[in-house]
Amino acid sequence: MATAVTTFGLIPAGETILQTPAGPVTVLLIPWRDAHTVEPEELQQYISMLEAACVKFPRKADFRTCLGMAHAMNYDPRRSMDALEEARRIEPDNFFAQLKLAELHCSLRALDIAEKETLKAADLAGDASELALAREHLAEVRSLKYQATPASSKPLPVSAVVLMLLVTLIVGILLAWK
Repeated sequence: MATAVTTFGLIPAGETILQTPAGPVTVLLIPWRDAHTVEPEELQQYISMLEAACVKFPRKADFRTCLGMAHAMNYDPRRSMDALEEARRIEPDNFFAQLKLAELHCSLRALDIAEKETLKAADLAGDASELALAREHLAEVRSLKYQATPASSKPLPVSAVVLMLLVTLIVGILLAWK
C-alpha cells in the first residue's frame, strides 16, 4: 500500500485526515516532481484537500507551502505567491517555504528577487541537503541572470577595447591631417 508523508506523520494513501461538509478528505499521493503527470481534475482535488487542511490547521506552514506548490503547478502564480508568503509569515524559519517562494520568483523571471530569497533560504538551511538545494537553485538563478543580461551591459573583451582605441586613434589622425 502506498503511503504519504504529512504533518501527521506517515499515513496510508486513501486514509481520511479531514472531515468537511462536502465529505471526508483523504490523503492523496502528491506527485510534485512532474506537473505533466497530473490530470487537471486530480490537481483540483489536491488543491481542495490542501485548502481544507489550511483551514483546519491554520498555523501549519507546511500545508500552505504545499498549497502554493499546487497552485504553481496549476499555473496560478498569484495564489501560489499568496500561499507561500502566508507560509513564510506563519513560520519565518521554514526552509522549504522560503525556497519554494524563491523558485516561484525565478519561474516568473523576477531574478533579482529570486536571488535574494534563495540566499535567505540558504541561511535557513538546517542540514547539508537543504544547503545543497539552496546552492543549486542559487546557481540556476545566477545563470539565468547572466543569460538575461543585455549584451550592451556585459563587459567588452580586451580585444574589442583595443580595437576601439585604434579606430579612435586613426580617426583622430585623419581629422588632424586634413
